[in-house]
Amino acid sequence: MTTIADNITTVAARIAAAAQAAGRDSASIGLLAVSKTKPAAAVREAHAAGLRDFGENYLQEALGKQAELTDLPLCWHFIGPIQSNKTRAIAEHFDWVHSVDRLKIAQRLSEQRPADLAPLNICIQVNVSGEASKSGCTPADLPALTAAISALPNLKLRGLMAIPEPTEERAEQDAAFATVRTLQDSLNLPLDTLSMGMSHDLESAIAQGATWVRIGTALFGARDYGQA
Repeated sequence: MTTIADNITTVAARIAAAAQAAGRDSASIGLLAVSKTKPAAAVREAHAAGLRDFGENYLQEALGKQAELTDLPLCWHFIGPIQSNKTRAIAEHFDWVHSVDRLKIAQRLSEQRPADLAPLNICIQVNVSGEASKSGCTPADLPALTAAISALPNLKLRGLMAIPEPTEERAEQDAAFATVRTLQDSLNLPLDTLSMGMSHDLESAIAQGATWVRIGTALFGARDYGQA
């Protein structure tokens, strides 16, 4: 039976191979361990195997894990849909938010970020596949939203995040991720982050410029949503 450490080694090798194929330095690609529905013990095990960055979708679950893991120097990323009544806790307890898709949420995060903390790193989630079930701003709305968020204090706009419609076709994966990269390039801002790619499509995401790949299943195994 493979351990989390074994899985990390396997995923790291996939990232390194994808980076080499794309002519990129693998050090420019961060591995964000998506620990939603997994216990604090799994996060602790992953940290012991060398990981520092962990992504959570569900606020209450995340806060419980954070309380159990205060002894570890972890960097917490919020990557799920954000409701207005959750912004204060997110602003207070996370280092990154990848899933901002409207100005109201960004404004609340800015206002509620504690003054003694560094600016909150922000990615704007863009819905590149046009799926009604997916969060994210439309490509057409992105320039105005980006400009408005860039002007807010207490936030540091880093780049874009996307979850394209799942497909096993490499050409379709490449096209979706290339669209995200093109959108970011068109903004003409000093952005350094593309949060895109998951367990099934990280190779394509890296080929198209991903700087964070968000990996859950390949690290921790299948999720039990009954425990979420």
